[in-house]
Amino acid sequence: MAAAEISQVDQVTKDWEDEECVIKQVDLTVPKTDDTTIPVVTFRMWVLGILSCVVLSFVNQFFWYRTQPLMVTAISAQIAVVPLGHLMARTLPDRVFFKGTIFEFTLNPGPFNMKEHVLITIFANSGAGTVYATHILTAVKLLYKRKLTFLPAFLVMLTTQVLGFGWAGIFRKYLVEPGEMWWPNNLVQVSLFRALHEKEKRPKGAMTRNQFFLLVLLSSFAYYVLPGYLFSMLTTISWVCWFAPKSVLVQQLGSGMQGLGIGSVGFDWSTISAYLGSPLASPWFATANVAVGFFLVMYVMTPLCYWLNTYKAKNFPIYSKELFKSNGEEYDILTIVNSNFHLDRDAYAKNGPVHLSTFFAMTYGLGFATLSATLVHIILFSGRDLWTQTRRAFGGSKKIDIHTKLMQKYKSVPMWWFLIILVVNIAAIIFACQYYNESLQLPWWGVLLACGIAVFFTLPIGVINATTNQQPGLNIITEYVIGYMYPERPVANMCFKVYGYISMAQALSFLSDFKLGHYMKIPPRAMFMAQVVGTVIAVVAYTLTAWLLMGAVTHLCDTNVLPRDSPWTCPMDRVFYDASVIWGLVGPRRIFGDLGEYGNVNWFFLGGALAPLLVWLAHKAFPKQEWIRLIHMPVLLGSTALMPPASAVNYTSWIFLGFLSGFVVFRYRPELWKRYNYVLSGGLDAGTAFMTVLLFVVLGSQNIGVEWWGNNGEGCPIASCPTARGIIVDGCPVVT
Repeated sequence: MAAAEISQVDQVTKDWEDEECVIKQVDLTVPKTDDTTIPVVTFRMWVLGILSCVVLSFVNQFFWYRTQPLMVTAISAQIAVVPLGHLMARTLPDRVFFKGTIFEFTLNPGPFNMKEHVLITIFANSGAGTVYATHILTAVKLLYKRKLTFLPAFLVMLTTQVLGFGWAGIFRKYLVEPGEMWWPNNLVQVSLFRALHEKEKRPKGAMTRNQFFLLVLLSSFAYYVLPGYLFSMLTTISWVCWFAPKSVLVQQLGSGMQGLGIGSVGFDWSTISAYLGSPLASPWFATANVAVGFFLVMYVMTPLCYWLNTYKAKNFPIYSKELFKSNGEEYDILTIVNSNFHLDRDAYAKNGPVHLSTFFAMTYGLGFATLSATLVHIILFSGRDLWTQTRRAFGGSKKIDIHTKLMQKYKSVPMWWFLIILVVNIAAIIFACQYYNESLQLPWWGVLLACGIAVFFTLPIGVINATTNQQPGLNIITEYVIGYMYPERPVANMCFKVYGYISMAQALSFLSDFKLGHYMKIPPRAMFMAQVVGTVIAVVAYTLTAWLLMGAVTHLCDTNVLPRDSPWTCPMDRVFYDASVIWGLVGPRRIFGDLGEYGNVNWFFLGGALAPLLVWLAHKAFPKQEWIRLIHMPVLLGSTALMPPASAVNYTSWIFLGFLSGFVVFRYRPELWKRYNYVLSGGLDAGTAFMTVLLFVVLGSQNIGVEWWGNNGEGCPIASCPTARGIIVDGCPVVT
């Protein structure tokens, strides 16, 4: 290249580096440069990527069934593979095989680099969550105690995970390329990659990011011995309960696990980040919306409904995910299931209707409100932007941000790749549901309807996820629709939910990974390959692990048989099972319809639709008041969507740390926030995860424990007691 051309390229690169990103956090965190000569798809990437995927899949599925579930994030693997990558770079031979042919490759292309590290992390991401369809296996085999063979179970697991690629391909132009779609959680990983690979000059009187990360990692690793083993009360300190050990009212107020959680706090990172993710990765406006929503639900709506005895609330605990008879007794669901795995109407009439705790019923109402609020909010606040992006996608204005400009050097993934996966996958789902109809119950038209719901909601929910780090779910609307259209079939309801809801959630996960590759300048085709292969490997590992545990652990998930302190109570699966009873077996008509007593909860749909309209009108009336636009009704109304199984202490601790990071430090110490915030989050994740696994392998697997009052729970034993007169529950005082 001539000197003049080099000078011109250098000038363009400098201009791009000076270009500011739309989002300040991205501008402070993501580099605006790229080196296209760095090898990406390497032998090291394959070995370490597949290893990370398999190990994380096994560990996460294993801990999924435990009373205190743990999600070991991809950040743990992201860190663990660094020394292995450098070791392979030093020891593997650099001989070139098949030189001069299209098959030319080498085991060692040079130093371990950031781009191959990103692809390894994409593999790890595939095993870093869970396969939601595992809930179906658990519910059918362990809770309904029905036969389910391996092949249909595996087909459901695989197709639910892969279906999302289709929606991801359709909407990547809207949710990856625009700079406004910034996917906040990815900035944690970007910061870590930079800390682990970039040589950084140590600031005067401070630590480099790498040094800070190692300090946090070691500190959180050592500290977790306390809440994880020696002093488990640190996970939930509900000190209000201690002042009145015999008062149900006080314990209802103070319990962070079974009550309102007033004053409850958790000094345990796994408690803080278990359900809502890292509070350090949440933008402050989103954290504030979650905080307001949580406050209104837990401290206004719940106590009012309970103490006004709405829907016989006092017959049941103030906070519970269980299903009850009208007399406060827990409902034995197996007594109302007939031999065809449908509702036994005669037995149901004899046992009486299913009742929910009032809090549980209200959370379903909030789910209705969140759904309608999501659609109205997107139309009012993002409709113009989406229209502009549509015009760009079809050849209109080409105004793009710096990172999209840099990514134009690489070949994009053709749309037909996504469409082939989509068509083949839908065909496989229809085949499985028709051929194994006795096991899965879902008809072919149910598959197509579920896909229609997923593709319709992927864009609006994707916009919210990409800008707030919060993801409203489709679980309730999918259950509601199929529950009315195809009632009294619990497995059909579960299958429809995973195809309608999880395919959308998986699409957003793939899009988030695409955005990570976008930030780190990974060739899109290499990203696509890593996502597809990683997803398939993860499904195999998850399915085998779940199947083996179901055979190895006696009475897994059966809380009616397991001892009270058993570590295998499966709280997430129990919520899923209860939902299948409410929406599938009994059906929404008998609970939320004309045959049920919770019909008024349907008014939440209207309330959710009106809420963002009121905010939009206020914004138009007072355009100079910028804070009005930051009221995000889908996030606010959906703030408690994870309750249950999440409890009050998960929220109170998360909100407090989110306030310190997103408001105090970001506003008053921006340089400190820029350097250390996301690195701190990654270090806490990794240290806690490593120690958790170590504690289980060394001590938990041998049932070696420490018995003293610090390991006896939060100390609110009667917080879950009913308060209505004449209701008798073991261990609870009787109100006369």
